[in-house]
Amino acid sequence: MKLFLDTANKELIKQWIPTGVIDGVTTNPSLLALESGNIKSMLLDICNMVNGDVSIEVVEKTPERVYQQAKEISSLAKNVVVKIPFAQEYLPVISMLTKENIKINVTLIFSLTQALLVSKLGVKYISPFIGRWDDIDVNGMNLIEDLVIMKQNYGFKSEILAASIRNVIHLQDSILAGADVATIPPTLLDKVFKHPLTLQGIEKFDSDWKKLGKTKLFD
Repeated sequence: MKLFLDTANKELIKQWIPTGVIDGVTTNPSLLALESGNIKSMLLDICNMVNGDVSIEVVEKTPERVYQQAKEISSLAKNVVVKIPFAQEYLPVISMLTKENIKINVTLIFSLTQALLVSKLGVKYISPFIGRWDDIDVNGMNLIEDLVIMKQNYGFKSEILAASIRNVIHLQDSILAGADVATIPPTLLDKVFKHPLTLQGIEKFDSDWKKLGKTKLFD
C-alpha cells in the first residue's frame, strides 16, 4: 500500500520525506489556499522534493478550459497527476487526456457507479472520499470495500486512492479493505507515529536501562 501526504505545505513535506514512508503527495484548491507565495513555483518545488506522484487539481469549470488547464498542469513535471472532479461533462475530457498518456486522478468519488465509469477510461487513480460520507452518518468504508471488489471482478488498472481520511480508524480500515493508496494529512500521520503504548514502552525500556547505571551498550 502506498501512503501519500495530503498537504501543499512544503515544510511539512520536507519533514516527512526523509522517513521513507511517503510515496507521493496530493493537493487540492483548499490546501493551496492555505499557503502563501507563487502557486506555480510552490508546486514545482513540491514535485522536485517528491519522488512519487504529485496530484494537482484543475480549477477551471468548462470542459474546454479543464482540458487546456489539465495539459498545462501535466507539463509542470513528469511526476504530476492531474486531479479532475467527477462530472458527466468531464468524462470526454478525461477520455482524451488518458489517450494522450496524461495521468489522471478523478476526485470526489462517492459511488460505485461513478468509479466504474472512470475506471473504464483508464485513469491512474480513483479518489473515493471516506470522511464526507461519515459526516452524514453513512459508513464511508463500505465504498472502499465495494471498489476493491469491483477492481478484482473486472481487472481494472485504476488505483483506489482512499481520501478524506479523518482518523486512524479510517486509515486502518483502508488498509484492511485493500485500498491501493491512502492519502493522509500530516496531523494524522503524527498520531500514527506517536502511539501512546509505543511511547510508554520506550519510557519503560529507558527506565529499566538507567537502573543498570550504564551509558554504553557494550563496555
